[in-house]
Amino acid sequence: MTKYVFVTGGVVSSLGKGIASASLAALLESRGLKVTLIKLDPYINVDPGTMSPFQHGEVFVTDDGAETDLDLGHYERFIETRMRQSNNFTTGKIYQSVLEKERRGDYLGKTVQVIPHVTNEIQEFIRKGSGEGTPDAVDVAIVEIGGTVGDIESLPFLEAVRQMSLRLGPNSSAFLHLSYLPWIAAAGELKTKPTQHTAKELRAIGIQADALLCRADRRIPDEERAKISLFSNVPEWGVISMWDVDTIYKVPRMLHEQGLDGLICDKLRLNTPPANLKRWDDLVHAVENPQGTVHIAMVGKYVDLSDSYKSLNEALRHAGLKNQAKVAIEYVDSETITPANVAQVLGRFDAVLVPGGFGKRGIEGKICAARFAREQKVPYLGICLGMQVATIEYARHVAGLKDANSTEFEPGTPHPVIALITEWKDADGSIQQRDAHSDLGGTMRLGAQSSDVAKGTLAHSIYGDVVTERHRHRYEANVNYLDQLRQAGLVISALTQREHLTEIVELPQSVHPWFMGVQFHPEFKSTPWAGHPLFNAYIKAALTHQAQRRPARAVA
Repeated sequence: MTKYVFVTGGVVSSLGKGIASASLAALLESRGLKVTLIKLDPYINVDPGTMSPFQHGEVFVTDDGAETDLDLGHYERFIETRMRQSNNFTTGKIYQSVLEKERRGDYLGKTVQVIPHVTNEIQEFIRKGSGEGTPDAVDVAIVEIGGTVGDIESLPFLEAVRQMSLRLGPNSSAFLHLSYLPWIAAAGELKTKPTQHTAKELRAIGIQADALLCRADRRIPDEERAKISLFSNVPEWGVISMWDVDTIYKVPRMLHEQGLDGLICDKLRLNTPPANLKRWDDLVHAVENPQGTVHIAMVGKYVDLSDSYKSLNEALRHAGLKNQAKVAIEYVDSETITPANVAQVLGRFDAVLVPGGFGKRGIEGKICAARFAREQKVPYLGICLGMQVATIEYARHVAGLKDANSTEFEPGTPHPVIALITEWKDADGSIQQRDAHSDLGGTMRLGAQSSDVAKGTLAHSIYGDVVTERHRHRYEANVNYLDQLRQAGLVISALTQREHLTEIVELPQSVHPWFMGVQFHPEFKSTPWAGHPLFNAYIKAALTHQAQRRPARAVA
């Protein structure tokens, strides 16, 4: 029978519930348990696919094509279980399901209400996410509820898990609550009052926390932990300090040393071997002992919020670990780049990366960045839109296709080297028809797709004969221009197996040491243990470029 851990948050958002949940999952997995994580988001959007990265951070994509909260990326980087559509759902998705049932008459004419219909639906979605009652059922499902206790939007989720805990019976569920302790410099002390209030708010809706995870910029003194215990009705050993650390991969060890995994196993009556954290200790050692530093320019349009590129940041750092290097990422706003200043802005970096994105804003700056990297022989990696701007740049300045562009940015361009395809086979095998007026939320190529890789290419040295990666985009390289681009020297090194659409472009290594654009999002499959072969090769190329460019300078 699956057991559940429900994780809630209080005082303020963005405290790290996702990292805390993933770290606990890693600890339980190290004890030999089969674990999964489920994220409940209280916003009314059906999924985050149409939300601005400035609002929500990056959209993570699963193999089966779900557009999800970025915390699912943390989950996949911390544990072995892969996430699916059922591991993330929103208020919008719940209400959509309830209304569809009401229209079908499933409620037999009853008045549809938040209790019991919405709360029952939430519980059913949680059970589906855990695989309960199926061969895929896990031992423990950790359920993270977005937002903070006291938010109107979160109340149905909190009520649902309260009911679910009651129905499951004793020793089948546990509650963790993440709170915040601010440091007041003028008083010279940590303040426990916000945590006292949020624990009280949680009890007021019928939930007693089994453990409090207390976030602060420093360790919480024992005296303050005792005070929190007294006012929150949580035993002192259940008041866990979570202080700021320089890498998120230290959090599992931090929680283990304070006994969190033991507390949960005792509460859920789970008889397991001790946790084995050797892989985490080895990982932290690698993070803290790089042999050099490589400097990457990430030329994007969402650079004011680093969470917009969360998985990409982590993938670059993972590749740095594989190359024994610290990766220093500097975000460059593509709107600030022009032909006149591109050399000054990008000339000091060891490599250039142009990430994905949507819309016309900042595109010309990205094209300038791709041209600079190509002409100056700086290692270049373009991801999704980054591949498309590299294709546009090559078409304009090498293939002689003046004013080449994407129909996403210039519908009337004389040379639409990037265009909207009208048909695509989705990950589930269904055929999707789309045009420029289709709903944004349902017209993307999403999820894992396989492509054949040409032998003798840089891509083949990285991936072998077939590449299978996750996608999230609407526009493609126009097949009608591929021959012209090939004749001009652009290498199309991977094509999709069904439609023969462009997946990877590159320059011959006789022309450029390392220049590649990929239509997919490899960052979604990177882990700290192995990195990702594409990013590993990219960082290695950046280090080589650094050594060649500054031979007299020791690696920093």
